[in-house]
Amino acid sequence: MVYYLIALIAFLVDQGTKYLIAKQMQIGEEIPVIGHFFVITSSRNQGAAFGILQGKRWFFIVITVAVVIGIVWYMERVKKNGQKLLPVALSLILGGAIGNFLDRSLNAEVVDFLQFTFGSYIFPIFNIADSCIVVGVALIILDTLLESRRDKTKPADAQGDNQL
Repeated sequence: MVYYLIALIAFLVDQGTKYLIAKQMQIGEEIPVIGHFFVITSSRNQGAAFGILQGKRWFFIVITVAVVIGIVWYMERVKKNGQKLLPVALSLILGGAIGNFLDRSLNAEVVDFLQFTFGSYIFPIFNIADSCIVVGVALIILDTLLESRRDKTKPADAQGDNQL
């Protein structure tokens, strides 16, 4: 149950911040936080990351439903194995996916507002849900690397016990 609580918290923080941005700022309005490096910028996105696939609302809705079902199924499976990091990662992805799904379903667009500038390069504006998804994916990669390392340090006879 704790993993679904993590997903719920990620979802609520995402939706709360998007609500504040949508209600308190005009589209295009900027609030510098750390000079030009970090700026809160009210933006809307009808596509995916980096603005790709603009206007493909139903595509995203169908894909997200399939992904959410897959994450819930897989999370239930890995929880039974006693894993800790992987379910946390999946929880973050789940919360982020549902957050962006709700925006696309209700408004046909996602509220983005986190903007970072590195020299002359402006990173595409994103939101908390996107952050949760990226952190979740990074944790999955970390878990995979750690699992690979654990498998290499196990005695040869113990490795056969973990195969499906």
